[in-house]
Amino acid sequence: MYAFIVNFGAVNPISMKPITIEAEIYAAAPSYAGCVVECSVLNSAHAPLLWEEIAAETHRLRSVYVVEEVNKLPGIYEMRQLYKKLGKDPNRYRPSAEALCRRLLLGKELYRINTLVDLINLVSIRTGFSIGGFDAEKVQGELSIGVGQAGESFEAIGRGQLNIEGLPVYRDALGAIGTPTSDVERSKLSLETSRLLMVVHSAGGASGLDEAVELALRLLTQYAQAHDFSLQRF
Repeated sequence: MYAFIVNFGAVNPISMKPITIEAEIYAAAPSYAGCVVECSVLNSAHAPLLWEEIAAETHRLRSVYVVEEVNKLPGIYEMRQLYKKLGKDPNRYRPSAEALCRRLLLGKELYRINTLVDLINLVSIRTGFSIGGFDAEKVQGELSIGVGQAGESFEAIGRGQLNIEGLPVYRDALGAIGTPTSDVERSKLSLETSRLLMVVHSAGGASGLDEAVELALRLLTQYAQAHDFSLQRF
């Protein structure tokens, strides 16, 4: 692991939670890479200009791709391969980036949740990376990324208990907080969130990660008044 700063404005060298990637992940995806971003934010229920950007990206996606091509898109394809190697069916438990793109290509619109969630969804759609977004003040202790175990408790947002056996899983000191398929209720982003913890990760290596982080920082600054950034790449 090492800290890095992308070429975007001022990033403060403040301390952040360390992160450990467990050996099972690297065994299944040797080039697995990602970036953790923490920042202070002001969330809102709706950002009209952000939704103009989402509409433009929706139009671009629909003009270039058909739904049958989604599982081959960069970022999505590699994450699906990781699921398969870990024993999880990516057609039943889709990575979130794939689920979002499929929804749009099927002619449906995105759900409007709140500005932080909406802008993270935009980054996923544009880059193909599944992104975990958490209320940093509800994340306890150090972070790790490993593999879900049989019977491991996971109350997915809006879905109840989710079987995460064989999924890549983010954990804190209290247990699982997210997967590339879904995050948990305990640490979800709300209108009261004032400190964001975001994990951008790729099963296919570092290509495109800097661009994804640049986009996320720009959107966070523009639509959530983000500041006091701290970044760590793994």
